[in-house]
Amino acid sequence: MSLVIPSRARPITGRPIRFGLVGCGRISANHIAAIKVHGERAELVAVCDANAERLMAAATETGAAAYDTLEGLLAYEPAVDAVILATPSGLHASQAIAVAKAGRHIVTEKPMATRWQDGKAMVAACDAAGVHLFVVKQNRRNPTLQLVKRAMQKQRFGKIYMVNVNVFWSRPQSYYDSAAWRGTWEFDGGAFMNQASHYVDLLDWLIGPVESVQAYTATLARDIQVEDTGVLSIRWRTGALGSMSVTMLTYPKNLEGSITILGEHGTVRLGGVAVNKIEHWEFAGTDPDDDLVAQASYDTTSVYGFGHPLYYDNVISALKGEVEPETDGREGLHSLELLIATYLSARDGKRVALPLEY
Repeated sequence: MSLVIPSRARPITGRPIRFGLVGCGRISANHIAAIKVHGERAELVAVCDANAERLMAAATETGAAAYDTLEGLLAYEPAVDAVILATPSGLHASQAIAVAKAGRHIVTEKPMATRWQDGKAMVAACDAAGVHLFVVKQNRRNPTLQLVKRAMQKQRFGKIYMVNVNVFWSRPQSYYDSAAWRGTWEFDGGAFMNQASHYVDLLDWLIGPVESVQAYTATLARDIQVEDTGVLSIRWRTGALGSMSVTMLTYPKNLEGSITILGEHGTVRLGGVAVNKIEHWEFAGTDPDDDLVAQASYDTTSVYGFGHPLYYDNVISALKGEVEPETDGREGLHSLELLIATYLSARDGKRVALPLEY
């Protein structure tokens, strides 16, 4: 459960929440579609991108005002309540701090930052400005993971013994060549930080606080600064052990995004290309949730899943003062801390204990 620091900002009532979208690239379509789902409660009033072609396409599709800089959006679009950052990860910190200083709320894509100190600075800036910081974790809202989360909360597994996560996806060289920032340490991060970020999130959100990690990373095939492949060994504070294997070199296309949980009284495996199928579900006792297993699995051609509309439901409700944020900045720091520990371990060739700071 996230520690929620109450925002000093007044709830937005009596009208839809007005969003501005910064970054009109690969993931922007999911945000645009999610806001449309909540058309009675939210609207997209501004879009922003440095690429003129992408910007005009987004503005034409949505009817939103177009800006080629974040500074311009903040200065000339006072109607915007919250700014969505769908920009390169390395820009999130400076942009979020600028948005907070302008008194607007922030919704940032994963990872919230590429450096630990940057993530903490984002949280501090939003606290100081009295605005909300939301970190996108839409996979948590997918029905397969919701069932597993409830099983955890009901303690159906008993003691957790072992957890295994696989992310076997494919990103050709053309993907990295499509933008200068892709595959760089400063703006992107590698297979763990970018593509597998939501799976790293599951290590803490589903299983619990991590005690230590040890990692190896490698750049085996792609012409990039960062890793295209990596393995991680994990020990949780409960004593459970686990591993995570990640590669962007799967031939010829995305193969698997999975998590297997082995417990004292239960065994569950979620598979498919993006934990979208419940492949094994077995517990010593029965529960009404068992009847939902068959319908929880879903087909998808996208590794993003279908959780963005459900995620935005919480964001909108939180901005209206009706609920607490499910994934605020402090919650986002949990997975960022795990990512930074992974890279420190791989770089230094040693086990890294958590938390990083006391």
